Amino acid sequence: MSETESQIAANLSTVKESIRESALAAGRNPDEVTLVAVSKTRSLEEVQQALNAGQTVFGENTVQDALTKIPKLKHTAAEWHFIGHLQSKKSGHIPGNFHWIHSVDSLKLARKLSNAVSQHPGLANLNCLLQVNVLEEESKFGLHAGEVTGFLHELLSLELPGLNWRGLMTIGAQGNEYQTRQTFVALRELQQRCRSEFELENFDQLSMGMTGDYRIAIEEGATLVRVGTAIFGARDYHKR
Repeated sequence: MSETESQIAANLSTVKESIRESALAAGRNPDEVTLVAVSKTRSLEEVQQALNAGQTVFGENTVQDALTKIPKLKHTAAEWHFIGHLQSKKSGHIPGNFHWIHSVDSLKLARKLSNAVSQHPGLANLNCLLQVNVLEEESKFGLHAGEVTGFLHELLSLELPGLNWRGLMTIGAQGNEYQTRQTFVALRELQQRCRSEFELENFDQLSMGMTGDYRIAIEEGATLVRVGTAIFGARDYHKR
């Protein structure tokens, strides 16, 4: 085992133990929390090393980067989540490569994804989350919190085949623990309201929390945490 592979394995062990401890401290079952290892800009070799260490769920931010890895790992148990902003014109690359998308924020994209899934008969439905820009920051994508119930009402009325609507995703405030926690609380309450109002039994997923704030996210109900740096180390963008 190389030094890099040993470090990734050790980091994964640390993160998984931290997830377990955070969940138990919050009175939750650790099995309710899925670790999404964010492999954006990471090499195929690094992803394979994480797989060797027992990590099977990975998150990618761009189609271009993801397609340098996913086709070469089709034989593995890897489950792929698209977690970045997706241009609707690239929606055709999602079915058959990704099992989840965390960043649906427009009816146009939803329609395109449904059409793309329909091009692959026999393919499992795509699990979808709505991205919510809770803080309404201009630099971030996503629906404003006040738009979500109306958007979901219209979305469900379309009855788009091939898509499972599973919950919500957001990005926390950077460097502000109080504001980050409030963001996560707001998303949880919004998800619970949507699940109840629209009688969506499986609308039970909350994708929130990254390397710097996943412990807070777990305390506030996250079921999917997106962690990259704590697993793979700081990125060297000059390598890619």
